[in-house]
Amino acid sequence: MAGLLCTGPGVAYAGNGENEKLEGDISLSGAFALYPMVVKWAEEFKKLHPDVRIDISGGGAGKGMTDALAKVVDLGMVSRDIHDVEVQNGAFAIAVIKDAVVPTINASNPLMAEIKEKGLSREAAKKLWSGEASTWGEVLGTGSEVPVHVYTRSDACGAAETWSAWFGMRQEDLQGTAVYSDPGVASAVQKDRVAIGYNNIAYAFDQKTRQPYEGMDVMPLDVDGNGKVDEDENFYSSSMRLITAIIKGQYPSPPARNLFLVCNGVPERPVVREFIKFILTEGQQYALGAGYIPLPRPVAQAELEKLNK
Repeated sequence: MAGLLCTGPGVAYAGNGENEKLEGDISLSGAFALYPMVVKWAEEFKKLHPDVRIDISGGGAGKGMTDALAKVVDLGMVSRDIHDVEVQNGAFAIAVIKDAVVPTINASNPLMAEIKEKGLSREAAKKLWSGEASTWGEVLGTGSEVPVHVYTRSDACGAAETWSAWFGMRQEDLQGTAVYSDPGVASAVQKDRVAIGYNNIAYAFDQKTRQPYEGMDVMPLDVDGNGKVDEDENFYSSSMRLITAIIKGQYPSPPARNLFLVCNGVPERPVVREFIKFILTEGQQYALGAGYIPLPRPVAQAELEKLNK
């Protein structure tokens, strides 16, 4: 894994550089995809700077962007690419980590053997989330009449935008039962034997066991569309195997993507700048343990240099 990443802290975190005690408040809101990672970063940062208070709330990437541009929070958590109009309105984005969206299914699906063998193609995904497919047979190219229940997100979020981009759609066009939040979709899939949804890695895999959460499984992608999951497409048995596949480029991007922290203009408050510096340096070592992919060292260094422009 280390050889694949060629990463680790790009530069050592040196504190605030003034030998003064760092204190103050930092507020963040936004993407559920980034929430667990930011919580971990906040815990580690506060060990170094116990007088810093950090408030973190979810709500989806759309809320994170809106709050950041309105200066309601210091940093918005955004799990999608930044739009040109947002940049024009003052969005200053720093890539901080990478993860991916995966299709999730119930672990008790009666067609699990066929699902693992055939996987999910772009064409089948588009049929599912456009409302054209109503049975698993239509998804798998078989005669099965087992119904399929499709779940999507009700909140403006990077997961939906990134997932739909893989098969040429937009979030606002996605059909299915709309559920709020990443945990909400995961819970719905766990309760419905014939469900299919999509989740970020941190909500599909238990990061203690590295296995899918109880009651859930991940449907493999048939990336080349040949009607089966080839050996080099079969890497979903653990989060570490999936992460390795993302690093190698075997898992497509999208639905793999960078995650961002966004501020209205270049952040000026020292406590906010130091938190970002910590994330891009020492903070990267906590990525794999939380189910994320650290930034390659040159990328982390380039993002760090943005703070000085």
